Amino acid sequence: MASADILSAPGLPSTGFNNFSNHLPSLRSNQGAYVDPSSTGWMRATPYNTPLEEMRKRFKEDGYVWVKNVIPREDVYDMREHYFSQFAHTGMLAPHTSPREGIFNPSSNPTAYEGIGGVPKESTANLLDTAHASPTYRTFLDHPSLRAFIRHFTGWHQERILDRAMLRHNCPGSQSTGIHYDQYFLRDGEDEFLTAWVPIGDCAPAGGGLMYLEDSTSLGQDLEREFLAKAKDLPKEERIDAFNKFMAKDGFMSHDAVEFWEEHREKVGRWLVGDYEAGDVVFHNPWMVHAATKNEDEKGRIRLASDLRFYKEGADWDKRWTKIWTHDDGL
Repeated sequence: MASADILSAPGLPSTGFNNFSNHLPSLRSNQGAYVDPSSTGWMRATPYNTPLEEMRKRFKEDGYVWVKNVIPREDVYDMREHYFSQFAHTGMLAPHTSPREGIFNPSSNPTAYEGIGGVPKESTANLLDTAHASPTYRTFLDHPSLRAFIRHFTGWHQERILDRAMLRHNCPGSQSTGIHYDQYFLRDGEDEFLTAWVPIGDCAPAGGGLMYLEDSTSLGQDLEREFLAKAKDLPKEERIDAFNKFMAKDGFMSHDAVEFWEEHREKVGRWLVGDYEAGDVVFHNPWMVHAATKNEDEKGRIRLASDLRFYKEGADWDKRWTKIWTHDDGL
């Protein structure tokens, strides 16, 4: 199995590595019980100055590479402040806290402020649309540190980001992202793309960040072959739809990490998680199975992150994803 060794030790400052302890966090997804500690593990953190060949080796072996300090920390927190400033009047944020902190108001109902993946009320949905189209966010997507790293890591002369990038906030106690792999949302393009998951703010292991199913690249490929075989007689528009009749109604394979792991345990390893810091980026392949943990952050922080997809310029990408995300775009 791919290694999930800890490259950082307890007590290291937050300027380069996370403060891992030997104690694994209690993790769960939207539904079901907490994942048994024997079925969880730490992701492998990769320093920014790791030799390129080693980074590529880890990505090939693990299906992901979690790179530390790709984007300057203050730039990430500037984006966080901008985003939550747009929700400051709604009651989402705790009184006497700043949008830069992004602390949830414990007297509010988290389901009223659900983001992508949940069922936000109309006023929240409209704010989400505005946030995705804001010049500040669009500029953040072009951050030179991120773009330079993408070209360095992939060896591409020029990259293309899909315009349908997503900002996902996840309040403590609200619905989080279900279990999936990315390719089945982008079936109308080639499967040679790179996802960048960017936590916009520090994100504790049980704070709603992503958890990855170890050694699941082959599983994702197998499941996609099964889905496509079932859908082969459907019209193309339905066949490429992540919500077609052979898929789950909300586009996810499951919301229960324990149940999903039990079903596929012979093919995969553990659920892996990280203690993410602002500036980190996790890059993963189109087949890696992943989900968000339930946000049970001890400090009440709202998880905010952005999902970005990059192709090599000139590749055959999914043209459905060339428009800015809106809550009613059907994808």
